[in-house]
Amino acid sequence: MKHSLPERIRLQRLQRGLSQENMADLLGLSTTAYGDIERGKTDLTLSRLSQIAHVLEVSPVELLTEEAIQAQVVDSSSSELVNHELETLRLTVEKQQVELDKLRLEADFYKRRYDERIALELARSIGVAQSRERIGF
Repeated sequence: MKHSLPERIRLQRLQRGLSQENMADLLGLSTTAYGDIERGKTDLTLSRLSQIAHVLEVSPVELLTEEAIQAQVVDSSSSELVNHELETLRLTVEKQQVELDKLRLEADFYKRRYDERIALELARSIGVAQSRERIGF
């Protein structure tokens, strides 16, 4: 199976247990800019390729050749890579679930406020007298 350069960089990063954010920090890039490298949206200069290779503790040639990746994937414990990716996915799903719960609570809050507002407007429109609470002046 042939991997592109961005895929080989990603595989090397994952083998070392680094996140895209870790790599971006080590390279002095934004996470988005580093992600663009792994997605193949950014053409790499030799200088940047050399920096990435240095951070990944491999030679630039190893990143450029498919055989080096295949040998390392076979040699390294592929279950560690899979477990790391699964843990990353689990944490992402957990984070998104927390965000979803937060959004549901916010939606419920605004729904209650809307319902109260409608009830108040309805009461006003049919002429029901509203008693106001006194403020301590």
